[in-house]
Amino acid sequence: MLIENLFFCPVKSISFTEVKNLKIIENQGIENDRIFAFVQNQDQNKIELLINNPDTRKLNNFVTLKNSPELNKYNFVFINNKLILRENKKEILSINPYSTEQQIIISKKIRNLIHKEKKIDFVIDKKNPFFDTMPNNSISLINKNSINHFENKISTKIEFERFRGNIYVNNLNPWEERSWIGKTIKINNINFFVTSEIPRCSAMNLKPNSDNQTLNLPNMLKKTYNHINMGVYLIPKNNGTISIENKININE
Repeated sequence: MLIENLFFCPVKSISFTEVKNLKIIENQGIENDRIFAFVQNQDQNKIELLINNPDTRKLNNFVTLKNSPELNKYNFVFINNKLILRENKKEILSINPYSTEQQIIISKKIRNLIHKEKKIDFVIDKKNPFFDTMPNNSISLINKNSINHFENKISTKIEFERFRGNIYVNNLNPWEERSWIGKTIKINNINFFVTSEIPRCSAMNLKPNSDNQTLNLPNMLKKTYNHINMGVYLIPKNNGTISIENKININE
């Protein structure tokens, strides 16, 4: 079993950056993964509560592809402490994400892009990033052969990027990753505890780099396999770095 692709998402739901290496942080996840987010329709007291108490976070507090699919046409890249908004690789806006004034600028830009009169605020939390598993931290791993098996079952091409995973693996039997729940896997001397499968939502219906919702994949998964899962969540148990073509071993 080998790692084939690695991604991280500096901005929750609205970014997807492919890299060759990822720095792993014990009991948290990937360095700079989902450390930024946009919250919607919250007053300042509520925003402070969301930052200071991750237990209060709900997905509908945030701007996501599920509630704002038009943002799938855009992407954020975080380089040298600059947060860059792009459309089709063309830079639209670059900010210092730690500047209060520039946070206001990017919040207004996102509000304009989604064409809604919602209050939008930019937030940062490096200690407790804005994972889908909030308040718990996590890393997602996807088996490409499970996607291929699903493709064959429904006779439809499915871009693997729809699943927005951190780690994509190959040389693994379809759905074998489901048997890892409760076990520990090792990648480059880092132990990862496999916590659960990943239930999928309508965000994966979006064709990559488009707001075109071409498929109803949760429904197709349910009809095909009687579940809506694809991939597994991991919790790292020590620090380190993982890279493309690293081997994956299962600790029984």
